[in-house]
Amino acid sequence: MDSFLFNTLPKRQQYAFSVATILCVATICYAFSGVISYRVTALLLLLTVSLLAITFDIMPVLLAAALSAIIWDFFFIPPKYAIHVETTEDTILLVMYFVIAMINGVLTNRMRKIQKAASIKEEKANSVKLYNTILDSLSHELRTPIAAILGATDNLQANRNLTDQDKEQLVYEISRASLRLNQQVENLLNISRLESGHIQPNNDWCDVVELVYDVVRRVEENHALRRIDISVNQDMPLCRIDKGMLDQIIYNLLNNAAIHTPTGCKIEIAITCHADLLSILIQDNGAGFKDVNLRDVFDKFSRTKELKTSGSGLGLSIVKGFTEALRGSIELVRTNEKGVRFMISIPVKTSMFKTIIQ
Repeated sequence: MDSFLFNTLPKRQQYAFSVATILCVATICYAFSGVISYRVTALLLLLTVSLLAITFDIMPVLLAAALSAIIWDFFFIPPKYAIHVETTEDTILLVMYFVIAMINGVLTNRMRKIQKAASIKEEKANSVKLYNTILDSLSHELRTPIAAILGATDNLQANRNLTDQDKEQLVYEISRASLRLNQQVENLLNISRLESGHIQPNNDWCDVVELVYDVVRRVEENHALRRIDISVNQDMPLCRIDKGMLDQIIYNLLNNAAIHTPTGCKIEIAITCHADLLSILIQDNGAGFKDVNLRDVFDKFSRTKELKTSGSGLGLSIVKGFTEALRGSIELVRTNEKGVRFMISIPVKTSMFKTIIQ
């Protein structure tokens, strides 16, 4: 808001802009002085001073108020082109104009400062709320894999009589927990990149078919009892896209479905590419977002109330951010089978010559 109102400009520029604005408005009023009376001109000049008071610091506003009073007296109040005012009524009007312009400038400027202070206070309160939300969202997600890693390493160190099978199982648990922990850190880094506003896609030729199978394999490894149905044309052309962003988009959507649906639910992913438009469809037949408004699903830290399966609330926000960074769009709808369907469309360049990336 501050940058929009220009009050961050240097004082010299504020003075110059204030004077120029008053002169511009006065010139326009003078050009139409045959149509509008000098009393209407006073109202227009007062309005200009009020707008400047909303915009700039107090001293440039007071200068504009004083300058507008002098110009109104000299160029508009009869007799024109003289400081002298003939009638007592016009003298009172001039004095009242000057006082009102000054008071208006001071009060409007003070109201802006009060509003700014209130805005800063609200931002601090929101920051504290966001900080607490982050701690609440991530405490379980970070503590669980860390506890699993510590427990498995303690068993490996303390029990020297473990069988090879037991050791292999503990190492597997450490690996799974490490991957889960790494994913949470990756989500934090990704949301930080999106919040910075400086994220730019690094597009290169990508075999989307290979990427999809790799992502599905990783999701199934983290959720051993889940199986994901893949529908993709094996002859799909190469797509010029940011592979890392696309990987995160698909992984977070599939991982989210695996976390928030019962074991018996069906998860499907279908990918097509026609006319340089990459379409990704991911759906399940689970319970859906029954306690969350679909418009809020992509907000940061938006989570289901079922805390047993609730994640950090970052995954879908990252999906939306990366999709928009790739100039794509994402849509979420409830299906007839009580599940949800994510539909993503991303414009891409394509090539049938798969050897060009080798």
